Amino acid sequence: MERSSIYRTILLMLITAVLCGCGGVTSNLADSLSAAIRENSDLATVKEGGPAYLIMVDAFVLDDPSNPRLLKSAAGLYSIYSSFFVTDTERRLRLTGKARGYALRAACEANPDLCGLEQLGEEGFDAKIASATIDDIGILYALGTAWVGWIQARSGSIKALAQIPRIETLMARVVALDEGYMDGTAHLYLGALAMVLPPVLGGKPGVAQAHFERGVELVGTKNLMARVLYAQKYARPMFDRELHDRLLTEVVSLPATVEGYTLINTLAKERAKALLEGSDDYF
Repeated sequence: MERSSIYRTILLMLITAVLCGCGGVTSNLADSLSAAIRENSDLATVKEGGPAYLIMVDAFVLDDPSNPRLLKSAAGLYSIYSSFFVTDTERRLRLTGKARGYALRAACEANPDLCGLEQLGEEGFDAKIASATIDDIGILYALGTAWVGWIQARSGSIKALAQIPRIETLMARVVALDEGYMDGTAHLYLGALAMVLPPVLGGKPGVAQAHFERGVELVGTKNLMARVLYAQKYARPMFDRELHDRLLTEVVSLPATVEGYTLINTLAKERAKALLEGSDDYF
């Protein structure tokens, strides 16, 4: 799809939402946009249309700024786009900041007890998240994923890295409430976080492997990025080539088109091929 066609389509959707003046319809459009992006296997189209998608969702939020569902969708769109399609450092800082901001607002609007989380100390933060219920699970997950992107974009900042325990707290609560939420993806985050440090400096490879194994078990063959993360974040640091190559070979051989995961699977297959090609050099 050409850029001009993308912009015309999005403009039409935006005009429809504005003329309707209906928050529910606007939320539906934002959710539909997120779903359409997840189902798209043409990475160039998503990358090309991304800025317009983000402008549109910003307009939706301006029209209905207290809608937690809409704020959550906005956080997700900014997280996906900034994580996979933005390489410029300054842009990533801005976009991940916006993603986390939307997620924090969504948490506050959905549950007033979750307002001001970013201003709390570690104990206060942990207590607030521990009090969250199953009704909050979607918000906790959205906030955790947005916060991960925010930290990754600021990986050179000790202050940002010091917030990693907050991600662990969020994802551990998601697992405690329902480990199968989003097909167990929270386990993958916990596995990766356990390997942030090498084993000699305090990393926890045993914990990481358990989370990765459980995450792959829960997601099955739907989300291929689970295997890529297991290979990249665990097998490589542990120099387990047999596990590394097996996981990535499975990714290459499995289909990308799966409802809800087509985009991420297309990205996973590209990354798996690149990692396999570099296997001889790494190991």
